[in-house]
Amino acid sequence: MPNIEVRVIDAYVYRTTSAGLLFLVLKRAKTKMYEHIWQGVAGKIEDGETSWEAATRELKEETGLAPLKIFVADHVSKFYETNGDRINLVPVFGIEVDSESVIISQEHCDHKWVDLNGALDLLVWRGQKQAIQVVHDMVISNDDRMRWSEVTF
Repeated sequence: MPNIEVRVIDAYVYRTTSAGLLFLVLKRAKTKMYEHIWQGVAGKIEDGETSWEAATRELKEETGLAPLKIFVADHVSKFYETNGDRINLVPVFGIEVDSESVIISQEHCDHKWVDLNGALDLLVWRGQKQAIQVVHDMVISNDDRMRWSEVTF
């Protein structure tokens, strides 16, 4: 029977512009698993770290950016991994930043700031597409979910 684990996070980084919300997508380097796919900020949760702390750390490591606001998205992604026979449940976060200046890590070879439709065209996995849509909808609706799910750091 497969194990069910929470060991990685996904975060969708956005900034507000006069043209609307723009999302940061990162292209994985050729040296990495799933080479050349586009993704948001993602990574493993380290020992002793909460999921939101992992999202904040991965943001800094992968982009050099600092969060203005971080919130828990109304979505948990999931995927099955044959390596380890495990089902991964992936907490998803929205992270607002105020800079377009990105310093990508060696995990990635390119980045783009795109609107929601551009992100949906570039992202591959259904869970990614659902997650970024939820983050987008939460930000533009500005309903109480944002207030209830904001992380204090």
